[in-house]
Amino acid sequence: MTIISINSALSMRIIKAASCPSKSGKATLTYHVGSDADNEIHFRVVMNTGGGLFSPEWLSLNAIQPALAKAPAPLTSYPLVSLLQGKSTNTPSFLMAALKNEGLVRSLEGKVRGYELIDSAAFMGAVNALIASGVDIKVPDIPASSALKKASTTSSGKKSTKATPTVEAMAARQDVAQIATQAA
Repeated sequence: MTIISINSALSMRIIKAASCPSKSGKATLTYHVGSDADNEIHFRVVMNTGGGLFSPEWLSLNAIQPALAKAPAPLTSYPLVSLLQGKSTNTPSFLMAALKNEGLVRSLEGKVRGYELIDSAAFMGAVNALIASGVDIKVPDIPASSALKKASTTSSGKKSTKATPTVEAMAARQDVAQIATQAA
């Protein structure tokens, strides 16, 4: 079986695997922080314990920061939409949860969906230390189909509107969860 992954042309060294709550707090998200050959930092979401679909594509911090900096306040995940190739509406908000967990944005008091940018010096210091250390977390390839399929056929042959994972997605998620647990 051939697995085609999102952004497969990118050669990415995974320097951190972490988990955080979704904005609603109803799910736990697992994400990777990666570094490419030019030491440019990238983020991707790889698992969601809730039912929300997402795209596991890499997104460069060098694209994220200017998009958020020029967006009107209060910040939302909307400026990330145009930076992503995938069509999932959850991916931008899941990435914002990862950015919040990494201390790059914070929630505004009294705002349900509002964020503000935070100085990235502490994050960049930690990431640069990881890059210098040579850390390279090995994970299985995340297939483009790791997001859930929207419709599947039930045993009676009828279309189900309930989201169900593919076998490949379930195996990839188990592998990623195990690696994330080991890396933590």
